Amino acid sequence: MLARMTLLLPLLLLLCGQVFAENADFRVQFDVVTTDGPGVFVIKVRRDWSPNGADRFKELVESGFYDDTRFFRVIPSFMVQFGISGNPAVSTEWRSKTIEDDAQFPGISNSPGMVSFAKTGAPNSRTTQLFINYANNGNLDGMGFTPFGEVESGMDIVKKIYPCQERPQQGRIQSEGNAYLDAEFKDLSKIVSAKVLTG
Repeated sequence: MLARMTLLLPLLLLLCGQVFAENADFRVQFDVVTTDGPGVFVIKVRRDWSPNGADRFKELVESGFYDDTRFFRVIPSFMVQFGISGNPAVSTEWRSKTIEDDAQFPGISNSPGMVSFAKTGAPNSRTTQLFINYANNGNLDGMGFTPFGEVESGMDIVKKIYPCQERPQQGRIQSEGNAYLDAEFKDLSKIVSAKVLTG
């Protein structure tokens, strides 16, 4: 009996470690080019705030989804939005992969620096698009715009993202990708790469 328990203990510890890792917070580094040149900002993800949102974000980052994409909706008094692939085929692949809404975490609001998924007016419609709040947008709380993280460092870089307002057409980004944006909106700030930080 003792020998069996001795064999089972390492397995249980391994399983506990895997569960902890899956539920742990993590950080994502974005290497970007803004109006001021190259820069970096880091998002700290809090999985307890929004489990579905955190898991989807990590999945997208690890797949390279955000690499070589553009910040296409930037309103300085409101927020900066991104998360449409520069490759139309990739956009098509992800468009129907919605995730369920997360309940608003107590005490957490769409305040400056908080990061949430964008969505349509329909429930459970989050896919790939994100926004970083520039202002206090508490009016979005309770509408499915549940923050899953916050800008831990580099908010000064985020504020240098080119303020294109809402001029780029999201439908054309979906269908034409970076070819459309680079031809008609050459000043847009871009994401060079995004990666999950380890250690």
